[in-house]
Amino acid sequence: MMTNYYSEKLSAKKLRRVYEVVPPRVRQYLDAELDFTLGKIQPSDTVLELGCGYGRVLDHLAEKAAITVGVDTSLGSLRIVRSVQIGELVCLPAMMDASQLGLRDDCFDVVVCIQNGISAFNVDRLQLLREAIRVTRRGGIVLLSTYAEEFWNDRLRWFELQAAEGLLGEIDYDRTGDGNIVCKDGFTASTVGPGEFRQLAEKLGVRAAFTTVDHSSLFCEITVA
Repeated sequence: MMTNYYSEKLSAKKLRRVYEVVPPRVRQYLDAELDFTLGKIQPSDTVLELGCGYGRVLDHLAEKAAITVGVDTSLGSLRIVRSVQIGELVCLPAMMDASQLGLRDDCFDVVVCIQNGISAFNVDRLQLLREAIRVTRRGGIVLLSTYAEEFWNDRLRWFELQAAEGLLGEIDYDRTGDGNIVCKDGFTASTVGPGEFRQLAEKLGVRAAFTTVDHSSLFCEITVA
């Protein structure tokens, strides 16, 4: 993936448009992923979202949790987050690299990195997971998601719609496949399978549990001991 693609080319209003051109099956996927994530959060929890973008998920997290923090590298997207009204609930957006969090240890009950963020951020995945675990309290959880293999056709169709809108470059079909979508402008969307998740978890001395949701998302859940 092109370095800082989401910060430089696909942020703010363009990123919002990505979620406006979704076909019905993708909308179902997005709703199911959000519902599963919210089901892991208690009203007393302090929650961190890695890669909050313009706040599509963050505002829902804030409605469920006591305190919610969202980090992203795109200032343009974060400016939209600040314009969203979330009542009296505490929601704090911050410009920050998810793999180098300027946050103290053990301060969140739940850390969320969904919709394939572990691949989309284009950072060292081991370091990303290490940081997520570091800021999670003992007994808390780190929740990550990627695309399920059976969702490939619907996922590709969604990316084709994004390319048609000029949000992404033209799809390079000769290089697209095996879970990777490659565009001619340098953008690549990969995925992380259970095997890689397990390898990452083992290197950090933690255990990962997996759940497939809606035949579209693969969730990896790590409980911090």
